[in-house]
Amino acid sequence: MNTDTRAVAARALAQVALSGHSLREALALALPTLTDARERAFASTLVHAGARGWLRWNAALLLLLHKPLPRRLGDLQALLVLGLAQLEDLGVPAHAAVAASVEGAAALGHGAQRGLVNALLRRWLRERDALLPQLDANAEARTRLPGWLLDALARDWPDALDAIVAAGNREAPPMLRVNLRRVHRADYLARLAEAGIGAHAHPWIETAIVLERSLEVGRLPDWGAGACAVQDGAAQLAALLLDAPPGARVLDACAAPGGKTCHILERGAVALTALDVDARRLPRVRENLDRLGLACDLRAADALQPTAWWDGQPYARILLDAPCSASGVLRRQPDVRLHRRASDLPALLARQRALLDALWPLLAPGGVLLYATCSILRAENAVQIAGFLDAHADAQAQPITLPAGRGDGAGWQLLPGEDALDGMFYARIGKRGSG
Repeated sequence: MNTDTRAVAARALAQVALSGHSLREALALALPTLTDARERAFASTLVHAGARGWLRWNAALLLLLHKPLPRRLGDLQALLVLGLAQLEDLGVPAHAAVAASVEGAAALGHGAQRGLVNALLRRWLRERDALLPQLDANAEARTRLPGWLLDALARDWPDALDAIVAAGNREAPPMLRVNLRRVHRADYLARLAEAGIGAHAHPWIETAIVLERSLEVGRLPDWGAGACAVQDGAAQLAALLLDAPPGARVLDACAAPGGKTCHILERGAVALTALDVDARRLPRVRENLDRLGLACDLRAADALQPTAWWDGQPYARILLDAPCSASGVLRRQPDVRLHRRASDLPALLARQRALLDALWPLLAPGGVLLYATCSILRAENAVQIAGFLDAHADAQAQPITLPAGRGDGAGWQLLPGEDALDGMFYARIGKRGSG
């Protein structure tokens, strides 16, 4: 077992920032190497902060070094980024952040570079007042967003740009969804209080609880018995807006990892089919269903090819949680800003439209298709739905009004941080006719 927390975090961050691994994947491999729960939690905080601040603090390294470190020192580069993030973002005392980073270099096998780590971090502390304006002169370093995404957000939300940037660069508050089949929210809040876990109810989402700080799920009361799940409040709105009546046939077309699937089932007895095109993601959906005491028809299938799996009986409700840029969840998935490219958008837009077109014939007259993305790019949301409505004479937008966000075209857009929620878009599309 590796016991140096910063070395473990640096290796994971290097995998994310320099080798294209997802943050979730990198942490799943890294955290079990630490035996102490507090160190695992701190390592997770470090990697999230490092990914969130990479575009800023890696640019700061270039100011300090004048040329990039060689590729073979990628984990040392990540360690230095983490050192700066600790000093500037996490409030770690300077002496502790510098000393621990120096020791982390030795734990990484770069003992010869301990002096370099010490010198660079101490130089930052001496010269930060002069270096910060240089960093802020670069838009990517200032906002911690890639240029293409910053430009897109400026076009789509010019009046809210500063708030979007600020929200995306803050740590997301951990949220729970209470399983109302097992426990009332007020009772579960009391159990949390008894366990010494700070929490409060979300003001208008009936199943949502906001935790004061992150913790391992095993510490949550009755976690194994299915009392709750981890899910942002914005995502919890999907089941509410889908509003599946008892006994209805329901399709969740892109189900993994299963949070929305489970919430639909928690709200009432429905005949639900849950699909995901990637069979490797289904075990996690099954684990969530089993822990929460729920059941559905779970299949590895491509929603674009309904002839391969559909029985010909229409659905009263269809949830399309479409693949998207994930631009609304940067605070929760900070690696998205490092991995997503502008060149990814055309394929995403094409797949979203293809899924809408493929699923529409499966909806019964009088039924509702709920289109959802965790994006705040209008091309994926309001513009996408406008094009679909123009092409389908039997499709009609149904109004959505929520206490936060705003109407955008035929749907409703939440921006990151509004009422502590992630950025999400929803559109309810009804099929004309009697059902």
